[in-house]
Amino acid sequence: MPGPRLKTVTRTQGNNQALKDGSVAPKTFEFAFEEVDPLIAAFRRMVRGNEFDICEMAITTYVCAKAHGKPMTAVPVFLVRAFHHGAILANVKAGITEPKQLEGRKVGVNRGYTVTTGVWARGILQQEYGVDLSKITWVLSGDEHVAEYRPPANVVPMPSGKKMDDMLVSGELAAAIGVDVRHPDVKPLIPDALETGLASLRRNGLYPINHTVVIKDELIASHPDLAADVFNTFAEAKRRYIERLKAGKIEKPTPVDNVHRRVLEIAGDPLPYGIGPNRKALGDLIGHALTQGIIIKPVTADELFAPSTRDLQA
Repeated sequence: MPGPRLKTVTRTQGNNQALKDGSVAPKTFEFAFEEVDPLIAAFRRMVRGNEFDICEMAITTYVCAKAHGKPMTAVPVFLVRAFHHGAILANVKAGITEPKQLEGRKVGVNRGYTVTTGVWARGILQQEYGVDLSKITWVLSGDEHVAEYRPPANVVPMPSGKKMDDMLVSGELAAAIGVDVRHPDVKPLIPDALETGLASLRRNGLYPINHTVVIKDELIASHPDLAADVFNTFAEAKRRYIERLKAGKIEKPTPVDNVHRRVLEIAGDPLPYGIGPNRKALGDLIGHALTQGIIIKPVTADELFAPSTRDLQA
């Protein structure tokens, strides 16, 4: 007898293509895929309305949601990773030529303060360049997915009627994270961002995690095998993708595929799943979340994931 059909949101990409085309299927349930564009809208709908049974989610959104008691739990499947050195753009006419010069200035953050790219980018500024994050006023262009979240005092909304791109170009903002601005006065704060990220990977083994997968708590409670089945199904799809990546059998590689190839040369599997191979990345993320005021109480990596998946690796 087929299991339940579970409403699922996950973006189609190399490491879960096999789920979408049906060549990999779960054992205890069926996927009922729903496409949500942009994907971030699904994060909000899940956090605020528990709308989906299984949902891809930005990992910092999940950590924040969990801290506020949202009825969902993740499995240690990490669908999206990225280097974030290139996420910070600066206005060169504002006199910003190195990260420390951001102290005492206003820096924009696209959307909310808890956006994962912003968390990792601020972590880079602090850890790799010695920036005191508390000496920067962070200016947001939007609100948070977790409505109950309250940011630190040095986080403020963008003035009404303003646009972040314009504020960056004019120099009202010294820099901004997560924006795409094409203007001669706006340059990447950290040059050669991809190579800098790869150098960081060689140095500390870190390829930052962006997205995980969450499941409704009520489903985990009523279906004891569900979380492990979700993990194993996503893991098999990922394994097939990595095999194709290694063999050079991806016909039209995307920029993401090309970065994965570079990471593969340095670290082996660019997309390890499971807590074990990701303890450093998870520990760093939790540390940034505490330091930056995303959460106010420490949490362990094990506490964030379904018990039945804590020892699984792929």
